[in-house]
Amino acid sequence: MNNKPGIVLKREFDAPREQVFEVWTNPAHFGNWWGPKGFTLEVAKMDVRPGGMFLGCQKSPDGQHAMWGKFVYQEVLAPEKLVWVQSFSDEEGNTVRAPFNPNWPLEILNILTLEENGGKTVLTLQGGPINASAEEQEAFDSMAPMVAQGFEGTFEQLAHYLANQQ
Repeated sequence: MNNKPGIVLKREFDAPREQVFEVWTNPAHFGNWWGPKGFTLEVAKMDVRPGGMFLGCQKSPDGQHAMWGKFVYQEVLAPEKLVWVQSFSDEEGNTVRAPFNPNWPLEILNILTLEENGGKTVLTLQGGPINASAEEQEAFDSMAPMVAQGFEGTFEQLAHYLANQQ
């Protein structure tokens, strides 16, 4: 991995850490909030353990666009840490190029940490390309503000979902 930190996002959620970890790792919850606003997520497979895989398909609000993606979990430390490599994939889980940019990195390493803070949870997500060519790193860097904005929307959905779980 290169020395660029990639994206670092922090957000506090009004929910206990165990609950936040649960909605990140349980397929019954994950599909209800993950992804861009308006998109639906169909969870095909979710095996949260080192070497395990998440495989899912996001569909656009109009149903015209479907994108498969996968996580390969590297580290699972309940309820405080998840580390995974995220890629676009086909429905079998084979890594494919991103549909929106041929130079998008094939693999993004994500490190999620959850800290307990007086009954609330401080989530930190750090993500960046691994094994990236110069062109892939450049594509990621140029789209980093958009990626961060996308995660803000996802975190907004997570906050609403957690509030409705109380």
